[in-house]
Amino acid sequence: MLPEEWPLPDLLDVLPVQASSSPEDERYGVWVIVERESSTVVGDIGFFGPPDAAGVLEVGYSIVPDRRRRGYASEAASALVTWALDQPGVEAVVAACDANNAASILTLDRVGFRRTGEADGRVLWEYTAE
Repeated sequence: MLPEEWPLPDLLDVLPVQASSSPEDERYGVWVIVERESSTVVGDIGFFGPPDAAGVLEVGYSIVPDRRRRGYASEAASALVTWALDQPGVEAVVAACDANNAASILTLDRVGFRRTGEADGRVLWEYTAE
């Protein structure tokens, strides 16, 4: 089931890029997060394209407002990061969130990302297999 709130506005900019991805690169695009109990889409997670030359992927995610604070982002991010680091050529996954976004900070911390700095009011994060 698709709730009226999904997709959130940030995803709308990404969907055309996803639609034009090659079959090889589409796995590094958008994945939906589905609530098991209700089979309802509760959010999305994905990468901003395939790994760069250094083997780095950037992850982003969102959860519809009425399903937040239930652990969906943490569960999805943990699973997707584990999957990503098993892919050939992927060395690290990075993320960024607004410095005042306590929920995302908590999510990235729970998943095991480590803070690498701040830039333009955003906290920067990295997750590696090491």
